[in-house]
Amino acid sequence: MSGDPLERYRRMRDFARTPEPEGEGARPGAGRRFVVQRHRASRLHYDLRFEIDGVLVSWAVPKGPTLDPDVRRLAVHVEDHPVEYLHFEGIIPSGEYGGGDVVVWDAGTWEPVHTDEPAAAVAAGELHAEMHGRKLRGRLVLVRTGTDGERESWMLRHKHDEHAVPGWEPEQHPRSVLSGRTNDEVAEDPDRAWRSDAPAAEAEVSLLPEPLTGEAIDALADLGGSGTWEVFGRRLKVTNLDKVLFPGADGQPPITKRELLAYTARVAPVVVPYLEGRAVNLHRYPDGVEGKGFWHKARPAHAPDWVGAWDNPDAGAGETTTYVVVDEPATLVWAANFGGLEWHPWTSRTTAPEEPTYALIDLDPGERTSWEELLTLARLHRTALEHLGVTARAKVTGSRGIQIWVPVVGGYTFDDTRAWVERLSRTVGKVVPELVSWKWEVKQREGLARLDFTQNAVNKTLVAPYSPRPRPGAPVSVPISWSELDDPDLRPDRWTIRTVLDRLARRGDPFRALLGAAQELPEIT
Repeated sequence: MSGDPLERYRRMRDFARTPEPEGEGARPGAGRRFVVQRHRASRLHYDLRFEIDGVLVSWAVPKGPTLDPDVRRLAVHVEDHPVEYLHFEGIIPSGEYGGGDVVVWDAGTWEPVHTDEPAAAVAAGELHAEMHGRKLRGRLVLVRTGTDGERESWMLRHKHDEHAVPGWEPEQHPRSVLSGRTNDEVAEDPDRAWRSDAPAAEAEVSLLPEPLTGEAIDALADLGGSGTWEVFGRRLKVTNLDKVLFPGADGQPPITKRELLAYTARVAPVVVPYLEGRAVNLHRYPDGVEGKGFWHKARPAHAPDWVGAWDNPDAGAGETTTYVVVDEPATLVWAANFGGLEWHPWTSRTTAPEEPTYALIDLDPGERTSWEELLTLARLHRTALEHLGVTARAKVTGSRGIQIWVPVVGGYTFDDTRAWVERLSRTVGKVVPELVSWKWEVKQREGLARLDFTQNAVNKTLVAPYSPRPRPGAPVSVPISWSELDDPDLRPDRWTIRTVLDRLARRGDPFRALLGAAQELPEIT
């Protein structure tokens, strides 16, 4: 490790990928724009959209457009889309119209041929277009071939010209011309969501976090043992910066409070979407993880005024009445300075504490459970959820287990989500009964794994994404893609606060696919 313990946190890291420029395909001043979006909804298709009279006139092309002049494609004329949708790349939440993942497969400009009134040409049933895209070049022709009720079938083909390429197939060129990513990569780490039920000007929602400036890390490094640190626009008194909180692991040096605060500040913009609007329980280790830890739920009276708070109206005698709410990155940094090494958000929001927003699946290994056996259980849940068409993501806990989060629409009770997870997990458990115990007491489980559905309850929590865990080396609870369950190098404590930022910068946050993806839970029979 470098002699500067904050060097790794000082590097500028914007965990949001920036789309690449459109490139030579767009001709400045040409006027009319087009886009082709590769769209995986109920089934894969390509949406071909031409800008005409202020809207995107659109066709769904099941097999995609081609440069092969001898191939005819079915194109179904669909409703016009707003021009705001032109460069949308991201996810449309499950349950909304067109729910699925979208990449900008091609984009550029076009010119109508044989007409100055393309809208009239479309109405008449034949449109000729000269394409100037990154992939589509030359003359495309669309001809209406029939009508079935409100459904218009058209034929799409490419003319024999200098841009024609025999045998050219769109599936051989699947990547986005904006980001270079595939649909799989966008689905696992989306930058944006489109709300089909919102006005066009408000429909596109950014899922990207706000990055921290390198100057803030410089300021932290320059402080002595204590001082005032300005971070995310807040002034925070930080103390005992050189205190060791985590012993080193595998020959690495120990981790001080200064390093923990640097990590927390870097990762906070990524974490806050999973904490905001929720009460948070803190697992505090003010003397480090080799000392005694304890749960702290109450917002302390000395917390700065800008630290969010929620008064629980249902608190009974002796129960916490006012909780911390992490609505901004600086609050999470405050919590870490307060000794909160683990962050546990409620499953419900403060606006509806009795209604969960996630159904939680906790794969809790027993003493005899091997890592490969736990992966078997996780893969079986993956298969079951995919079969049900449910959006979900897994994360390794940073300790021994794996947890799966399933976003749900409002209106469910904890009884509902607990019963649904129990039905799902018991179905999985029947496949490998030799790996699972349903006993409540740990000593009665005979070392077998527990598929714990009881975490679906008010004020029962699972550790937040990217939260450190109180173990040597500061391992982190890290979201993973479903495909990573097949990675032979995967381990539950594979990443630490010293390594997970590199992963985030390289791969993004797989849990972003859950934001805006609330869904109804299907029946399990």
